[in-house]
Amino acid sequence: MTDTSSRLTAETSEGAQELVSRAETTPAELRREEGATLRLPEGVALDPGDVSIEVAEDETMIINMGPQHPSTHGVLRVMMELEGEMVLRSKPVIGYLHTGMEKTGEDLMYMQGGTNVTRMDYLAPLFNELVFSMAVEQLLEIEVPERSTWIRMLMCELNRMSSHLLFMATNGMDLGAVSMMIYGWRERELVLSFFEKTTGLRMNHNYIRPGGVAADLPSGWQEDVAGLCDKIMPRLDEYDDLLTGQPIFRQRTEGVGVITGEQAIALSATGPLLRSAGVAWDLRRSMPYLHYDQVDFDVVVGSYGDSFDRYAIRLNEIRESIRIVRQIIDLMPEGDYRIQDKKVTPPPRGRIDESMEALIHHFKLFTEGFKVPEGEVYVAVESPRGELGCYLVSDGSAKPYRLHIRGPSFVNLQALPLLMRGGMVADAVAVISSIDPVMGEVDR
Repeated sequence: MTDTSSRLTAETSEGAQELVSRAETTPAELRREEGATLRLPEGVALDPGDVSIEVAEDETMIINMGPQHPSTHGVLRVMMELEGEMVLRSKPVIGYLHTGMEKTGEDLMYMQGGTNVTRMDYLAPLFNELVFSMAVEQLLEIEVPERSTWIRMLMCELNRMSSHLLFMATNGMDLGAVSMMIYGWRERELVLSFFEKTTGLRMNHNYIRPGGVAADLPSGWQEDVAGLCDKIMPRLDEYDDLLTGQPIFRQRTEGVGVITGEQAIALSATGPLLRSAGVAWDLRRSMPYLHYDQVDFDVVVGSYGDSFDRYAIRLNEIRESIRIVRQIIDLMPEGDYRIQDKKVTPPPRGRIDESMEALIHHFKLFTEGFKVPEGEVYVAVESPRGELGCYLVSDGSAKPYRLHIRGPSFVNLQALPLLMRGGMVADAVAVISSIDPVMGEVDR
């Protein structure tokens, strides 16, 4: 028999990320989770006892939720200090995916960049491709054809729908509405089937590329998209019947995870998390890009900043996306789906078999890439989770000198301690779900 007492035990620590005991926590850190005073001016003296929750050390305990918990929307670890079932403090601990996509992107040519960034927010891959492509295009100082711009809008709005439909599914599941998981997944499949028909893949498409898109829309796409919208719209009314007026669902979400507009702005929150607090900030309307200034839609905002508002905003944003998609069907112009610039765009596949020049052109583009003029740029788009930004620096070569992504999930996740404070353990999963984080984007 093995002597268990002689076995060595290993302790893992994430260092400064971890939540330590109240005695070891400075007053400034305790205050950081309170009110809108999330950034204290220099030189401000704090009274050590000036915190709203005072409790004896031996009456609390620190526990882990995750990183393997099925309701943390990925490998997220949340440390919580509890008094009974009340959450006094919490701290998200990240970094368990270790993807290193930004550094990887600096070793890939601009032509290869789309295959890398598309995997960050894997539930909204087309937005990652869009923001990267727009940044590269600004440095190249090129304008993509009109048709490709409208195709990008169409695909991104469909992607917004599929992302929010998955939120409906997982949010329902997190709160015990198992039926909602089935229905949300069912509707999402309708969108992914169209993506597969258009791009060849259900997810991680590498479809939106610098200079336009990889391929034109398939024949009969208007009927496919219109039929998709016709099927999903009435099912959103079923979601309303199933969840919106359901007493248990409302009790689990109303007044849970409340944030004010002032607090959300102080935390740099964006997307439904910010709009739930009544701040009508949507980059499609506030700082229009593509052709969003040519379509009619409403920015959906909440009143109370709670989990129910964030659910209702996403449900209604699906309706607004359907409204946009129907307009795009009517406004889609004819023309090229990618720029006809030989420095950026490879020759058509058929030409490679006919022309040695086309074969050499294709070979050089895919082995050496295209060079981008020196400079730096920041481009932002409105993803389903908020402001998705791409900061790109070029040194004149075929690879980025620096690539940095502003992931909305990463920024919004810092609101977690504020949203959970003073709530119950049972509400923790509801709060995490209402933020709708994607850990691939957080740990990029």
